[in-house]
Amino acid sequence: MKRILLVAGIAEAATGAGLLIAPSLVGRLLLGEELAGVAVPVARVLGIALIALAIACRSGRTGLIGMLVYSATVTLYLGYLGLAGGYGGTLLWPAVVAHAAINAGCVMSLRRAQPPHDPPA
Repeated sequence: MKRILLVAGIAEAATGAGLLIAPSLVGRLLLGEELAGVAVPVARVLGIALIALAIACRSGRTGLIGMLVYSATVTLYLGYLGLAGGYGGTLLWPAVVAHAAINAGCVMSLRRAQPPHDPPA
């Protein structure tokens, strides 16, 4: 099982990185067509999700760490799209706020899961 997760994680991380860096090239290689217009930011969000999935495959707290990485990165990317990328659909800013709330929940869960530190003597 660990080997399968390792191989799958590497493949998904590579695909995700490709979608972040060169979404049109990945679209052409996988689908036979270059991505254009709104498909480019959608492909980048998919790239973020694939990288988070790869991290989840390697993490001890798989779901929580994977969701934190995904949600934090998507929060930043969607915010960027709204502020500097020229996009602004009705649900863009509510999605940014929702992901920020998910981030806060993930961080609070991680803090609760860590054992308390003893003060230095």
